[in-house]
Amino acid sequence: MTTLMDTVDQPSLGARVKQRISSDERVMRVCMGIIALFLLVAVVLPLYSMMAKSMEDRDGAFVGLANFAEYFSTPSLFFSGINSLAISLLVTFIVIVTAFIYAYALTRTCMPFKWFFRLIAIVPLLTPSLLSGVSLVYWFGNQGIAKDMLFGETIYGPIGIIIGSTYWVFPHALMIVITALSITDARLYEAAAALRTSAIRTFFKVTLPGCKYGLISAGFVVFILVFTDFGVPKVIGGNFNMLATDIYKQVIGQQNFQMGAVVSVVLLVPAVIAFTVDRLVQRKQVALLSARAVPLEPKPDRRRDMMMFCFCSFVALLIILMIGMAQYAALIKFWPYNLEFTLANYNFDVANGGGWDAYHNSIKMASFTAFFGTIIVFFGAYLLEKGRGFAIGRGVFHGIAMLPLAVPGMVLGLSYIFFFNNPDNPFNFIYGTMTILVVSTIAHFYTVSHLTAVTALKQMDDEFESVAASLKTPFYKTFFKVTVPVCLPASLDIMIYLFLNAMTTVSAVVFIYSSDTQLASVAVLNMDDQGELPFAAAMAMMIAYTCATARLLHLLITRKLLRRTQAWRHR
Repeated sequence: MTTLMDTVDQPSLGARVKQRISSDERVMRVCMGIIALFLLVAVVLPLYSMMAKSMEDRDGAFVGLANFAEYFSTPSLFFSGINSLAISLLVTFIVIVTAFIYAYALTRTCMPFKWFFRLIAIVPLLTPSLLSGVSLVYWFGNQGIAKDMLFGETIYGPIGIIIGSTYWVFPHALMIVITALSITDARLYEAAAALRTSAIRTFFKVTLPGCKYGLISAGFVVFILVFTDFGVPKVIGGNFNMLATDIYKQVIGQQNFQMGAVVSVVLLVPAVIAFTVDRLVQRKQVALLSARAVPLEPKPDRRRDMMMFCFCSFVALLIILMIGMAQYAALIKFWPYNLEFTLANYNFDVANGGGWDAYHNSIKMASFTAFFGTIIVFFGAYLLEKGRGFAIGRGVFHGIAMLPLAVPGMVLGLSYIFFFNNPDNPFNFIYGTMTILVVSTIAHFYTVSHLTAVTALKQMDDEFESVAASLKTPFYKTFFKVTVPVCLPASLDIMIYLFLNAMTTVSAVVFIYSSDTQLASVAVLNMDDQGELPFAAAMAMMIAYTCATARLLHLLITRKLLRRTQAWRHR
């Protein structure tokens, strides 16, 4: 029989839960502080060093805004900003229109071979942006097979940059627009049909408003990618200067680090503005589906379906021609005089780009990035979403986690030179090693991975943590036994995302690699600089082969793991 004294001595269930939560909170806050410190060292402090360097002269003396005044008074540098802005706006318009029609065909029509068009559309994601520039040289360069199609214009300049940029950013916009068009309520279209509303009016009153936030987000993503891209203008830009190439020229060509920092700040500002506006616009988005929503099923329309099939076929053909030319160039003995096939261009050890070691370094770096990056990102997102209290600290952590999305790779890479190459920096020992490449790549692609993890964690009820606390179960056991298995699909997606981007990135690592850590994507750049285009095409295709293989393995492994661990998702 329970006595009154026993009742008094026994702590209540609520008290035990509170005690467990308090204990877990202390550990979780320490872990969050460690990850926040990683982001502080990997993003915030390097950016501060870069901004400080922009206000110094070559001797390190503070000169205020004198460097910026020199920049804006130099016509060639000033017009680089105008060029970058104009090209970015034009490419954004072209890509958004193309991606919208393509996505509309995949989601709202009954055209045949949708699976094929979806597969082809992701091909540019598997290649570095440099590949499109190399391919365009073979198509429309001085010795290109289709150079007469430009009617006397040269591909080395804005025309080449627009075509190359459109190719490699297209799938980024397409994925966002497909998601936006996939979420709709069929009842809206049924109401429009009942009111005898014309197809055009329905399009402008129902379809466009329903996906406007997706289009806006895709537009900002494309703008930032093109505005900050280095690969395409470096290979095919010729004498047409842009901000990203100006940074490279100032740092590598003239060793003018102060002016390179100034251009980096100029490049950073529009990217931050675009990112901020996009975040503000997304806050206005409201739910488009209710519990009573009816999924939209497209109805066959022979004329519309055929028109969309022709359009998608044209876009798919352009993508195939782009990567097909790069593959063809990688197998030709001596363009355009000896068109016999050979594998000699894959003998990278005789080229000036770093040899096969560069390719092996890329695989190593991408693997480390995928493994450690997934652990850091997912655990950080878990601490943010499932932690209790400490609202201010969690808000600051989320803000820092969102910052890398607005920082161009070139800016981050240059910032690492100023920060980690400082002898007084306690982290100076990682400069010139594989570690700094992994850290920079994780930091560069942190935000998208973070948002993916947060989205997956939001789908889990907080009752899991409450029940675990009531059972005196430490949070880390709940994390490994419940959270990780439930969110396994999202974790695998984060891993392949980091791997693919680590294999193809150029801008984030071009300033911080060493002779022992040269990467395949940088090797493509160096081979192009040396005029060894066949080797550059072959190395770019090796990156494409690796990314395609990794993607295929990811699909196979994911399917096998999900069958074993996600059976609860199916009845």
